[in-house]
Amino acid sequence: MIRKLLLFVLLLGLSGLLAKQELESRWQQPLALPLEGAQLTVAPGESLRAVATRLHEQGIMPYPKLVSLYARWKGIDQQIKRGEYLLTPVMTPGALLELLRSGKVIQYQVTLPEGITLARAVELLAQNTDLETELTGPEDARILALVEPFQLAEGLFFPDTYHFSRGENDWQVLQRAHARMMATLEEEWQGRAPGLPYETAYDALIMASIIERETGLPEERGQIAGVFVRRMQKGMRLQTDPTIIYGLGSEFDGNLRRSHLADAGNRYNTYRHAGLPPSPIALPGRAAIHAALHPADSKALFFVARGDGGHVFSATLAEHEAAVRQYQLRRRKNYRSSPEQP
Repeated sequence: MIRKLLLFVLLLGLSGLLAKQELESRWQQPLALPLEGAQLTVAPGESLRAVATRLHEQGIMPYPKLVSLYARWKGIDQQIKRGEYLLTPVMTPGALLELLRSGKVIQYQVTLPEGITLARAVELLAQNTDLETELTGPEDARILALVEPFQLAEGLFFPDTYHFSRGENDWQVLQRAHARMMATLEEEWQGRAPGLPYETAYDALIMASIIERETGLPEERGQIAGVFVRRMQKGMRLQTDPTIIYGLGSEFDGNLRRSHLADAGNRYNTYRHAGLPPSPIALPGRAAIHAALHPADSKALFFVARGDGGHVFSATLAEHEAAVRQYQLRRRKNYRSSPEQP
């Protein structure tokens, strides 16, 4: 009798051991995924059981009940997060559960280049097929409400590469860009050089946008800033073409004419109106903001485009006129006076 009982206990233990080994083998078995992996989307409110069943129906997960039971035992079934996930070829059921619990969803990106306008930024967001579109355009009421107390929204969004997950929209990205700009501007404003002709950080932002549109060379930003700052300090007009072009909007056909320079009706005509224009004319990056608040020290009051994106700086009108004759009247092939519009 004792011998039979011992034999039964031995067989029971052996069966338990075999069952345990079988479960461990199943748990460590990689999911049946293609070599390039697969994408899994967990919808809002979708249960882990539903996800496991779907993967089983697709031939990816051979033991969905095992995964569901383990997740319920560990409490993981209540911790999975919605979103789009990338499943790698060697992923096990345990690794899948950890991924769904972590919320490390697939990330997409959209780039808002330095020097573009708000209208162009909204357009780029709308063109991104991975990003949902909610905004109606740069004049969307939500944008104007976001930038209050400012009356104009131009320039108040930081140009950068923004990452997002499936389901996010252009309005959410733009809100992040605005918060980033305000934080950057405040940080740079607190470290500004003394004696600058700006009353507010917004004035510096306007100047930074002009600098951004005037030069495509990083090493010139401080020099451009220095010219404009000294002009303001001396009561001279800025006389910068990019502001006029911005004010012309869709009317600008690529040719800046004398009639444009004489048009006092254009509020952004810095040849006719003293001081800064009413708003920024583009989205400036941190480097341009820093340059506006740390202008290079020199005697230059003028500059003229060489035609390659760079400029010649002059301290006197006579030097400037000579440079104009050299670079403007005998223009090189493929001449350009400012950075190319992204």
